[in-house]
Amino acid sequence: MRADAVRGHLDAMLLSVLEPGPRHGYAIITAVQRRSGGALELRTGTVYPALNRLERLGLLRSRWQPVADRPRRCYELTEAGRRSLADARSTWQEFTATVGAVLDLAPKGHAT
Repeated sequence: MRADAVRGHLDAMLLSVLEPGPRHGYAIITAVQRRSGGALELRTGTVYPALNRLERLGLLRSRWQPVADRPRRCYELTEAGRRSLADARSTWQEFTATVGAVLDLAPKGHAT
């Protein structure tokens, strides 16, 4: 999948994989890759700056936790992050329905 296809949707994807609970950076990258069926392979140079930005915006909080006997920064959603994710999902559903209606070869209920 083209990298530019992810642009504009990265924040929502990161928030989404954190919805079930806290994860460290590598686990976040792995979760995105797994959920996308391997189509998305995010780079650490993309993910960590985004996580830091989302934390500065108050959508995430982080803390150091031992993972496999070494400390790793784990991120989790704040209440503001949960609200932002809900808004992003609503916006995404509206966007995909609208673009889908335009791209559909046989629009339902409309004469061509």
